[in-house]
Amino acid sequence: MPPTKLSHVVFQTNRKKAMQEWYCEVLEGHVAYDDAHLAFMTYDDEHHRVAFVDFGPLAPRDRSADMAVPPSDPPGLHHVAFTFGSMGDLLANYTRLAASGIRPFRSINHGPTTSMYYADPDGNRVELLVDNFPSVEEAQAWMRSAEFARNPIGVDFDPDEHVRKFDSGVAVSDLVLRDA
Repeated sequence: MPPTKLSHVVFQTNRKKAMQEWYCEVLEGHVAYDDAHLAFMTYDDEHHRVAFVDFGPLAPRDRSADMAVPPSDPPGLHHVAFTFGSMGDLLANYTRLAASGIRPFRSINHGPTTSMYYADPDGNRVELLVDNFPSVEEAQAWMRSAEFARNPIGVDFDPDEHVRKFDSGVAVSDLVLRDA
């Protein structure tokens, strides 16, 4: 029996306050509980979606044993993703965050999703996305296509250009088309 939902993500950090402020801003959430060592925040009707723990100084990851892996890409969690309900919602959130100085470091049309990647105060990667297909079945069928196999990562896009096109009335179905 599979789980029914992803409940929450927990970050261990020595920047608890900065982290909870960043996630509350990015996800338009609020803190549900906060003490000196622990904070829970949510953005919906779930009791908590993201938590932060600070139980004392953290040692940096030891990178000396594996110099083949760039320091910016250590083993561990690659990113956490949050889905928006529509392209309009994703782009409105992008505009809101950009006005606060929070900008994605990369924006990619993966095919199944249109995604913007951000870095939180600890450098964790956060993907904010919208699904490009109306159903999971259609997205999975596209992922089995030769086009997806040729480029499973996707193509970069300029989020400001996406906002301009969306605001000028370009159809979402045109915005989600992936070049190559």
